[in-house]
Amino acid sequence: METLSVALGSRAYPIHIGAGILEAAELYRPHLSGGAAAIVTNAVVAPLYLEKMRRALKGARLTEVVIGDGEQAKSWQGVERVVDALLAARLGRDGLVVALGGGVIGDLAGFAAAIYQRGVAFVQVPTTLLAQVDSSVGGKTAINHALGKNMIGAFHQPVAVISDVATLDTLPDRELRSGLAEVIKHGFALDAAFVDWLESNVEKILRRDHGALGYAIRRSCELKARIVAADEREAGERALLNFGHTFGHAIEAGTGYGSWLHGEAVAAGMVMAAELSSLMGQLKKNEVSRVRELVKRAGLPVSGPALAPERLLELMALDKKAAKGKTRFVLLESLGRAALRADVDEKAVRAAIVAAAR
Repeated sequence: METLSVALGSRAYPIHIGAGILEAAELYRPHLSGGAAAIVTNAVVAPLYLEKMRRALKGARLTEVVIGDGEQAKSWQGVERVVDALLAARLGRDGLVVALGGGVIGDLAGFAAAIYQRGVAFVQVPTTLLAQVDSSVGGKTAINHALGKNMIGAFHQPVAVISDVATLDTLPDRELRSGLAEVIKHGFALDAAFVDWLESNVEKILRRDHGALGYAIRRSCELKARIVAADEREAGERALLNFGHTFGHAIEAGTGYGSWLHGEAVAAGMVMAAELSSLMGQLKKNEVSRVRELVKRAGLPVSGPALAPERLLELMALDKKAAKGKTRFVLLESLGRAALRADVDEKAVRAAIVAAAR
């Protein structure tokens, strides 16, 4: 097991990464002082890992909340189900919420923990690659709105992240590829050397080589932890982690949440953002080709769905990075170096969407 730290002063917390650590009771014990915990999971993960979680939390008074699978669960109704269960169990402010599952569960359980009794502690136990490399780290919690993804939420940091690489053995191939999109994003936005490594090792990750997966997870968490420590509430540098997401969130909203997986939408969004970076005179053509080729080798889409550019522009106008009424885009100055730009012409955005589809 390796342990990293998210350096947030008195709210610093560990990220534990290893194989077979999900049921390591000693990782949870420091956070069970209140003697009660609520496990929030879904109908897919529960048969695989709920019993192991029970063993890890043995001795605590347990409540279990099992919700449906999929992005549709990130709704007011989903939050109400969790909060109703916490109230029925009389979970106190010293209780612990455990998010056992992928990014949907982490976002939903984290948001419920943020608003229940004005905030209770929670532990992230991510069981998908996407959650292990991205959504479990950094304290972003949210639910969706029909007009935009993650529009209702709160910053609420976990007290620990426990990433068991062995849970990826049961992950469907499509979900693995979706998570790989976020790994690739970290390289394109922040670390050119990581891009080089991914180009040499993407097939190993797809074969679920534990060594390659472990390094990809660790490096992604290192990069994200550094950014979160410097800019917890996304006032500046943290926005760079959203490379591909302005386009990607619009794709998700425009197709109905769940039709495209988050990583699939981000993958197509990264190609669009790379094309836009080139049109803005920042990214070289051969670098755009490298973005497209790595996304393609990862088994991910390089172009978006059959949505008109005008519809995507309409949805992107609701992006959370917007400032002073203008949509801001995370663009690449080179591979491994992203920048936030507000001086982007709509014609260029349309052209980038069209170019990505070629």
